[in-house]
Amino acid sequence: MAVEDITDTNFKEKTDTGVTLTDLWAVWCGPCKMQSPVVEEVSNRLPNVSFNKLNVDENPKTTSELGIMAIPTLIVKKDGEIVERITGYTPADALEAIIKKHTDN
Repeated sequence: MAVEDITDTNFKEKTDTGVTLTDLWAVWCGPCKMQSPVVEEVSNRLPNVSFNKLNVDENPKTTSELGIMAIPTLIVKKDGEIVERITGYTPADALEAIIKKHTDN
């Protein structure tokens, strides 16, 4: 399953249905570079979850609305409501367990 790039323009549309994970990141962020392949790995394990990423430097509106103060931050939403907010690097097994709490699996 691919991790889709999203923007301020389509964030709400892409995260309002089902369980979604959004990886908020920046090009210059070292921990973000470590987190990205983990998000890709978990996306392959959970095909019923929508995975996307949002560059905080290019999308200040959503970043501000979400109150993002540190990156990487991972936002898990279920039917448009934030159910988890994880800041900092998170290993694959831990991330998968957090997401599974909100799926029907």
